[in-house]
Amino acid sequence: MAARGFVYKLIPLVRGGLRGRTSCPARIPVRAFSCTASRSQLHSVEGTGGPLAGKVDRFGGVTVNLADIGLPADISECLFSTLLQESLVQWKSEGKVAVWLRVPISLSRCAAAASTHGFTFHHATHDHAVLSLWLGEGESRLPGFATHQVGVAGAVVDESNGKVLVVQDRNKTKNAWKFPGGLSDPGENIGVTAVREVFEETGVRSEFRSLLSIRQQHNHPGAFGMSDMYIICRLSPLTYDINFCTQECLRCEWLDLAELAKTNDTTPITSRVARLLLHGLERGFGEIDLSMEELPAVYSGMFYQLYHRQLPPTPKS
Repeated sequence: MAARGFVYKLIPLVRGGLRGRTSCPARIPVRAFSCTASRSQLHSVEGTGGPLAGKVDRFGGVTVNLADIGLPADISECLFSTLLQESLVQWKSEGKVAVWLRVPISLSRCAAAASTHGFTFHHATHDHAVLSLWLGEGESRLPGFATHQVGVAGAVVDESNGKVLVVQDRNKTKNAWKFPGGLSDPGENIGVTAVREVFEETGVRSEFRSLLSIRQQHNHPGAFGMSDMYIICRLSPLTYDINFCTQECLRCEWLDLAELAKTNDTTPITSRVARLLLHGLERGFGEIDLSMEELPAVYSGMFYQLYHRQLPPTPKS
């Protein structure tokens, strides 16, 4: 669906007319003067009285980063509202379907001004917020911001003795055995997360082998009520000595997979994956592994990771 290209930017709005909302408040003459002075300052920066500078995407939307267009640091809400109104008129006449405003925290007053034109918040990070306004016909077709967090655990299997590395979390109400893991960082591949988290929690170095399972849970209390994806990977150990993080873990051991599969001191997902790993040890990990292959994306210069069961070899003709 074409609208998916907007995901990294933003969403809905409050509909209504855009005219008649930009005059400076007459009851605050100092602010009216600020509008005039700042407007003159803006002309000296931009060299033009045209609309706010933005980038047009292939879906017909305009993205404006207020940190990059030369706005005065002391620009008033009033002046910004006037400039935004002029820009909206031009963008609508050009047939643009959406506007995205990236507002740095230092210019947060501009977000208040934008709200009077129907903009709503889409998402925020530590130093900026993104607002959006749908200009096209009918209901907004802009997708929401990211709705999932991704947690990754690593099942480090010692194939020589059938043992797996497990921990007990310090911050859990039940001291259950589980695979070490944590949240994936933005832009971090699943396997990299698993290897990193295992080392941070246990001191054991390992390498990624395959993906084993995916759990999806909605309304997750640890994800601010959003959805959570929990991925377990199979890793091979490169070192074996344990030096676990006492701030995160109560215990850390190499435990027999057979014991982990049947003990009550674990979670349902851990015991199930332990049984899966036992099957892999007995029948070969090719029976359970989802291997990773990196493939070129349709976007030039980009790649993605595809996880799937290995295909049988192609017979030679």
